[in-house]
Amino acid sequence: MEAAVAPVVRGLRVGCQRLRYGSGSERKWSLQSKQTSFRSCSTGMTLDNINKPAIDRIIRVDHAGEYGANRIYAGQMAVLGRTTVGPVIQQMWDQEKDHLKKFNELMVTFRVRPTVLLPFWNVAGFALGAGTALLGKEGAMACTVAVEESISEHYNNQIRTLMEEDPEKYKELLQIIKKFRDDELEHHDVGLDHNAELAPAYSLLKTAIQIGCKAAIFLSERI
Repeated sequence: MEAAVAPVVRGLRVGCQRLRYGSGSERKWSLQSKQTSFRSCSTGMTLDNINKPAIDRIIRVDHAGEYGANRIYAGQMAVLGRTTVGPVIQQMWDQEKDHLKKFNELMVTFRVRPTVLLPFWNVAGFALGAGTALLGKEGAMACTVAVEESISEHYNNQIRTLMEEDPEKYKELLQIIKKFRDDELEHHDVGLDHNAELAPAYSLLKTAIQIGCKAAIFLSERI
């Protein structure tokens, strides 16, 4: 069971390919996700046989998280879109758009209502992305590291929960969550390799952002 839950460590590569090109300290990246086709959890999971409260919480909070991540990257692109780091941010954002699209589908399939806090995450996510980007590309990447590390840990907790309950029944949902976790870990590594740790007051900034992430997860699961 524990083997199915990858720790949040730098260097994990599952379901993604990382390509570097260029040289020197300013390395450019190309992120290539494997285009995995998911059925809408049609095997094993039905509205009649799932733990509906638990699945509602998982899908609701994950939808909110991916929505917030999209807004963060939108804010970063508004500030840094025309800089050398713009293409890197755009590629990570494109993956987040795919994640959000899948959770939008799951919301409909399993009749899950979104969190009532989406309007707040809309504004807060954009403000966080733009605000950290105003510190420079290192600030934007520090934000990416903090957020993606938090999301990856959160996904790992969900994987544990589903594995303990019924890994066969929740097989396809587990597949989706594992794939998205691996994408977030890739973004985390990209941030580190783009000098996130050189951001002003990196440790303080990272801690503050992760406290906010934990609060957002707690609230979005429940309301």
